[in-house]
Amino acid sequence: MAECCNHNAKFDGLSRNYRRRLWIVIALNAAMFAVEIGAGHMARSQALQADALDCLGDALTYGISLAVIGASVRTRTNAALAKGISLLLMGIWVFRSTIYRVFYLGVPEAQIMGGVGFMALATNIASVLLLMRYKDGDANVRSVWLCSRNDALGNVAVMLAALAVWGTSTGWPDLIVAGVMASLFLSSAYQIVRQALEERREVTAQSHSAT
Repeated sequence: MAECCNHNAKFDGLSRNYRRRLWIVIALNAAMFAVEIGAGHMARSQALQADALDCLGDALTYGISLAVIGASVRTRTNAALAKGISLLLMGIWVFRSTIYRVFYLGVPEAQIMGGVGFMALATNIASVLLLMRYKDGDANVRSVWLCSRNDALGNVAVMLAALAVWGTSTGWPDLIVAGVMASLFLSSAYQIVRQALEERREVTAQSHSAT
């Protein structure tokens, strides 16, 4: 088993403690999706809805991460690639929805945005702390860390957007933050896919050299 402190091999998730922590993070993300999707609709906030979608995607992809722990490198990199592609699709969807909302004149409810954003931030800080020691694992493990980090950063951005919406009485800060979150999805998708492909190439090269 590759331990997280072993410099010769990346941690691949084979740890009972890691599995327990991942189950907790899955439950937290599923709960916050339910809260944020309802609050985002009530508040007419594109940023909250984007963050809710991120939580749902995280809960689903973390489940995939659990399922492939201990599997072959090819299976684990396939899972990481699937998660990278899902982040790419989420980023595209948020960009598309944000552009559409540019033509919608409603102003989000800043109080709901701020309150729910604070709840989500507390939840995701807990997730980040639970997973921090495993942030330098293989592509499958690292994708979990990147998604959790994105959530925490997204929550901070939602709270800042709520403050700006309240101060300006316009919806533009909400739309700007949604666009920034979409960019973060795309950046993480690139990192995950790149690492997964690199790991697959390394294994292929090793198998060829062994033969």
